[in-house]
Formats: sequence, structure tokens, C-alpha cells
Amino acid sequence: MGCDGGTIPRRDELVRVKKKAEQKDKVAELDAKWKRCAISQEPLRPPIMACELGKLYNKECVLELLLDRTKFECASSFSHLRGFKDLKELNLTENPAYEKPKNEKGDGYIDTNIAPYICPVVGIEMNGKHRFSVLWKCGCVLSERANKEVKGQICHKCGSPYSQEDIVILNGTHDEVDDLYKRMEARRLQAKLEKKSKKAKKHKAPEAAAGSASQETESASSSKMSRIESGTSQYSLTDGKSSHTSKLTNGNMDYKSRRVNGKTEEAKKTKTGGSVQDNPNASKVYKSLFTTSDLAKNQQSAHWVTFNPQYN
Repeated sequence: MGCDGGTIPRRDELVRVKKKAEQKDKVAELDAKWKRCAISQEPLRPPIMACELGKLYNKECVLELLLDRTKFECASSFSHLRGFKDLKELNLTENPAYEKPKNEKGDGYIDTNIAPYICPVVGIEMNGKHRFSVLWKCGCVLSERANKEVKGQICHKCGSPYSQEDIVILNGTHDEVDDLYKRMEARRLQAKLEKKSKKAKKHKAPEAAAGSASQETESASSSKMSRIESGTSQYSLTDGKSSHTSKLTNGNMDYKSRRVNGKTEEAKKTKTGGSVQDNPNASKVYKSLFTTSDLAKNQQSAHWVTFNPQYN
């Protein structure tokens, strides 16, 4: 088996070997997780924020994502971010030995293991080689070694109390992220139930107050009616039959009847008198309006020169 020129092919040239899976560069992976924003892959700069799944973000990138999700292709993987209340601003401790690289080009040695932040208790650098976690209540970032060595339920940096459920591991494994996701869903469900219970209590309180007020008004009106009935009405039985008499109504009826009777009597008196001139109650001016008065009889007729039909 030879080719032109007497060359002999090798086995790897004749047989196709299955390619090995590509392996990620660990240094680049750690750099992307701990030194760059999970949304835009830009270098992390304060203020730095973390979600309930332990990922790190720049605050500006999170704001842009919440305002317009169409700008980012990976927006679907951050659907658990609904607002700033789902994020926590981190209280980090700066590393005094860290210096920003002035120029990455050249022959100078660049130490990528130096991190800009460290643990305030143990002094471990937050470069991805050591596990770190954030306390969700206060936002302080501590290493796992510090939480194990210094026991207690009080933050070693700010002194605020916390529980085990408040510990969120930063950039954890897949299993740890799944546990954090389940915890997040349970926390959100509990918050919804608490809101519903508060709303139900608020609705019940005004209804109970309205019911008590209506009962009070009904009792007051019934008491007023009973007082009026007891003070104004009298009941008497005559020959087995009931007769109802009221003081106020009887008084009004008597007053009206007297008034009507008085008017009728006066009218009868004026009518029985005959002429208006014989009425003693009428005044002279009123009597002079009629033709039967003495002034009208003695009035002379107008002259033909100054004739006015109104006087004839």
C-alpha cells in the first residue's frame, strides 16, 4: 500500500477517530463568573448586585434589562428578575493588595488570581477558587470558611442577625442553583399568601364597622319611634273596639276647624248685609270705589270741551 513517490499513509489519516468534547478553560470560566456581569459580560464595577440564584450583575445592566428585554439575547435566562426587589446590593470588602492592570499588552506578568474583593473575616480573595456566600438580609459577602469557623447566627461584619435560609451561595453548582430556585419559589408563594390574607383582613374590617353602624342606626331609629308613639298616641277601648286618638292631630284639626268656621261666619255676615255701603267693617275709600257711594252720585258730568269717556 503505497502512494506516488513511495509514501506510506498513517493510521490516523485513514481511520476517522471520534473527536473529544471540548473542554472549557477553567481560568476563563472563573473570570467570567466572578469578575464579569452575568448579563452583558462587562467587568464588574460597583454597585454590584446579586440575585436569589447567586449570580453577579452590574446595576446599570440590570436596569437596562428591566426596562427593555429585547436588547439582550439572553433575556430569557433571566426571567426570574422581576424588579429590584428580587436583587440585593452587595456589601463587599475591597482588597488592599489589588491594583488595576494598566496595560495588559507587553512582557509584564499579569497575576489573574488577585481579586478586587476579599473576605473581611479570613482574608481569602474572592477569585473563584474559594466558595463565597451573601447574607440576604444585610448584603454582606463572607467566605464559607468564615461561616464554618466563626459559629453563630450573627453577621461577622455588620452584626445583624440572620438565619440559614438567608444564606445565598454565589456562583454555586447546578444542584445548589436548583435548591436556591426552589427556595425562591417557596418564598414568593409565601409572600403572595401573606398579601392575600392582609387584603382579606382589610376588607373584613370596614364590613364589620358598617354592620355595627347599621345596627346602631336601626336601634336609634326604633327607640325614637317608640318614644314618639308613647308620647303622642293614646289607645282606648270602647265597647270592645279600639279607637286611636292623637293629641297633636286633634289640636291641629280643632285649630283648622275654628279658622274655617270663623271665615265662613264672617263671609255669611258680609253676605247677609246686602250692599257694600251698609257693611260697617268696610272703609270709606273702599266704599267710594262702587257706584252706590254718595261721592259717585254727587259727581258732575264732564264739560263737552274737556270730555273724557273715563268719567262718564
